[in-house]
Amino acid sequence: MDYIIETEKLNLFYGTFQALIDINLRIEKNIITGLIGPSGCGKSTLLRVFNRMNDMIEGVKTTGSVKIAEKEILDSQIDLISLRKKVGMVFQRPNPFPLSIYENVAYGLRVHGQKGKKVLEEAVEKSLSAVLLFDDLKDKLYMNALGLTLEQQQRLCIARLLAVVPEVLLMDEPCSALDPLATMRIEELMIELKKLYTIVIVTHNMQQAARVSDQCGFMLLGELIEFNETEQIFTAPAEKRTEDYITGRFG
Repeated sequence: MDYIIETEKLNLFYGTFQALIDINLRIEKNIITGLIGPSGCGKSTLLRVFNRMNDMIEGVKTTGSVKIAEKEILDSQIDLISLRKKVGMVFQRPNPFPLSIYENVAYGLRVHGQKGKKVLEEAVEKSLSAVLLFDDLKDKLYMNALGLTLEQQQRLCIARLLAVVPEVLLMDEPCSALDPLATMRIEELMIELKKLYTIVIVTHNMQQAARVSDQCGFMLLGELIEFNETEQIFTAPAEKRTEDYITGRFG
């Protein structure tokens, strides 16, 4: 099996509070992995471990092992800029920069030193095409990105990540600010993108997890209670706590 993310005895503390407890997890390449569970169970914290976003919070301590493409990312010597290029993140609310559509997509490439006009133009077109925006926006590339619809803004944020050619896309409730139709379109886009990328999605929407994920993990109070094929999790969970959550007995 080709695993791109592997954690072993992963623990995370916010000060004295333990938010993640002995997480052992292996995520395969080119699939969508869903993380479900009630609010405050550690889903988003686990997601943010994969690109070291938790490091920005004071008092955070992480122990154990997290490997991405067989490289230990908790190593103090790791280059965080390179890591976040490889492992991009999409947030709950779209967060385009108050710049043009073109500059939003080119931004990451410029940060990494790319100055060639032709290279930037090709990357912008390719990235916007991948999220099915280029045809609609090719004549509006220099308009402010904040003028786009929420769905277009979220697609643009995904395109911004794709421009720097990541391996993993982390999505923290990427549809929570969108209406049902826009949600469906983003889900369709995710299914298309997994051909080229590994996607890990945190969602409170269990129907969404059932629709888009190939494998799914149920978390509760900082523990990974169960991890399996999504169909198995939703139709024949091994753990009673998983079944209780999925059937609405709590959470």
